[in-house]
Amino acid sequence: MILQVQGVTKRFGGLQALTQVTFDLPEGQILGLIGPNGAGKTTLFNVIDGVYKPEEGRVIFLGEDVTGKKPYYLAKKGLARTHQIVRPLNELSVRENVMVGACFGHAGANLNTAAKIADEVLDLLGLAPKANALAGSLNVAQKKRLEMARAIASQPKLLLLDEVLAGLNPSEIASMVKTVRAVRDRGITIIMIEHVMSAIMNLSDRILVLDFGKLIAEGTPEEIANNEKVIQAYLGDPKLAERLMKGE
Repeated sequence: MILQVQGVTKRFGGLQALTQVTFDLPEGQILGLIGPNGAGKTTLFNVIDGVYKPEEGRVIFLGEDVTGKKPYYLAKKGLARTHQIVRPLNELSVRENVMVGACFGHAGANLNTAAKIADEVLDLLGLAPKANALAGSLNVAQKKRLEMARAIASQPKLLLLDEVLAGLNPSEIASMVKTVRAVRDRGITIIMIEHVMSAIMNLSDRILVLDFGKLIAEGTPEEIANNEKVIQAYLGDPKLAERLMKGE
């Protein structure tokens, strides 16, 4: 297993954000993470990548107990993430932004190597024509791709994607779905938080469902789409399952 989350509980004062969350992630999978707003999805990401230390439980990454380790330590070990609100370095070029990921992540590249990695990743993400543009000049869809490019340039073993499809139009979503598959095909294991259900159902090998900080379901997309607890807590419409599995 590339990642094991064991009994993770996280509290903020009187708020119980996560309660005894447990799952294993085999290498090479795309794992979908869904649930209503406020269910604890981003909090779980923040526990996995060391932003928050849980009150209970353990996070084991590549066989090492990394619970509470700092994000920079985990980045060097091979964990990268994107953020729900994109965070480009606006005064640097697109290429320089991606080089930052190569220099300070798992790759630990020098500037010459980082430049080569950046050019390769920009080509993969379709951003090569914008390489010399300032990051702040990009539109929303391009900034989403830049955020992912910077993470991929670190050459991670595990990539956490936080709503990379949010705010995109249908053609942009279709393009990003192809990109996520291409990233997985490079040997990178992925966990995705996403509300675009047709995409997450068609991308994921397995899906976890959080509700009020508790893991209420885990299974294949088909199992999740037909799970009564999930329909009641999140999907809302029993007829949605068939449409989701058709990619509608």
